[in-house]
Amino acid sequence: MTSWLLLGATEGGLFDLDATLPLMAVQVVLLTFILNALFFRPVGRVVEEREGYITTSRAEAKQKLAQVERLEADLAAQLKEARLATQKLIQDAEQDCDRLYREALAAATADANASREQARREIDAERESAFKQLQGDAEKLGDLIVDRLLAAK
Repeated sequence: MTSWLLLGATEGGLFDLDATLPLMAVQVVLLTFILNALFFRPVGRVVEEREGYITTSRAEAKQKLAQVERLEADLAAQLKEARLATQKLIQDAEQDCDRLYREALAAATADANASREQARREIDAERESAFKQLQGDAEKLGDLIVDRLLAAK
């Protein structure tokens, strides 16, 4: 065979520049197109779909995370308000309880004082009636003693 480029290369040497080189080049290009059409494009589409899915999933996850953070902040604020309201309610209940206790204590003290005063008046009245009765009895006894002494003389 003769060489295409008459560069002095002989047949069977290191480089043969005959019709096999362009044929191999055409085979490589053709194989590249076939592989690209059969394998690389579908794989590329799958990779792009997965990338899209990952991107959308990531965006959705970020949105959900932001929403969760907002909800968490709202719930924390509601919890704080509820705690403050509960503390206020407990404080009001304690004040009402203390006020009712003081009112009940004042009423009981007033009732006890009234009962004590009533008992003192009754005791004074009984003492006065007992004193009058004793005075009457003492006068009768004195008159009886005087009558007997006079009668004995």
